[in-house]
Amino acid sequence: MAAIDVIKWEINDKEFCHKYPSDSISLGAQLIVYPGQTAFFVRGGKICDRFEPGTYTIQSDNIPILDSLINMPFGSAVNDGGAGKSKSPFKAEVWFVSGIARLDLKWGTPVAIQLEDPRYNIIVPVSAFGQYGIKINEPRLFLETLIGNMQSFTIGQVEAYVKGKMLAHLNGIIAHKITEDGISILDINSRLAEMSGVCQEALNRTFASYGISIVGFSVISVSVPDDDPSVVRLKEAKDMAARIRITGRDIYQMERSYDVLEKAAENEGNGGQMLSMGAGLGVGIGVGNTMGNMAGSYLESGLQTPPPVFNKTYYVYVDGQQIGGLSAEAIMQYVKSGKTDMSTLAWTSGMQNWAALGTFPEFNHLAASDTDVPPPVPDVK
Repeated sequence: MAAIDVIKWEINDKEFCHKYPSDSISLGAQLIVYPGQTAFFVRGGKICDRFEPGTYTIQSDNIPILDSLINMPFGSAVNDGGAGKSKSPFKAEVWFVSGIARLDLKWGTPVAIQLEDPRYNIIVPVSAFGQYGIKINEPRLFLETLIGNMQSFTIGQVEAYVKGKMLAHLNGIIAHKITEDGISILDINSRLAEMSGVCQEALNRTFASYGISIVGFSVISVSVPDDDPSVVRLKEAKDMAARIRITGRDIYQMERSYDVLEKAAENEGNGGQMLSMGAGLGVGIGVGNTMGNMAGSYLESGLQTPPPVFNKTYYVYVDGQQIGGLSAEAIMQYVKSGKTDMSTLAWTSGMQNWAALGTFPEFNHLAASDTDVPPPVPDVK
């Protein structure tokens, strides 16, 4: 292969890194490094010299490694046309790395992340998406850690590699930020700018060892499915907390009392008859006061918002699978249908470890007993 006289790489929108197609270089050749590029001479898998943007004439006095390279046999010398000097060819690879950022790349969670709202303790599915950019900020480190003996490293290859690692880390970063700051998932869209900065900082720590930096990272939206039962419960909990903050505890207790009275009056049977006779009034107020006092006790304990009523959910381990988001009523149906029993492992928020259903006080009444089987028919004589 003939020795080359000009070595350069025209920047394009498809490659981050490019290996010059010829490794036959002669003294006196010109190396052109465009703005935004860095060039490297590589010999035997080892990086020898680095060139920043500019035009260079390849000579032994400006490239120290050439002192050893040009003394290696490489065919015959090439005469420079009578000037009395020879252009001795030598073998070396020339790699170019682009430092221009690739922007407007998209990211999104492929499946919803299951996150527990730190304020209301309800697990809901969360999806997020946004955009980001990639920039090679340490060209030598990038070349040494990722390229190997490839001929080039396309933007698509870098994007696929970065996005895979990025999504694996984002779940944990977002969950940690929400928990650390006590942000309700329903309020997170008001903190997107802050969330974006935290994510970019954490991701850059991850990719620093590859010479890659993430630029312009942004979380555009965090969403939950409106029709999901857990999201409905979460919104109800937030509404109830807002009502207590706005109206105060006493008015909230009164409203709850009226709600109980109205529901009792709608029921048919003895309850309705008692109300019509006036006897149900005291019962309704008693129940309403009890529920109001429950809400009040949460406020007195120092919590800003009370936990929602009857929103406790459970996880059970059945046939080697974890089934979650079950209400107490669903657990009872599982036991009655034989899908689970009192030895089935279960877990709910606040527990450190899984435990048998039989250890949950709320399910003690489901334990098998003699009352589940009719007694013997009496001997009537």
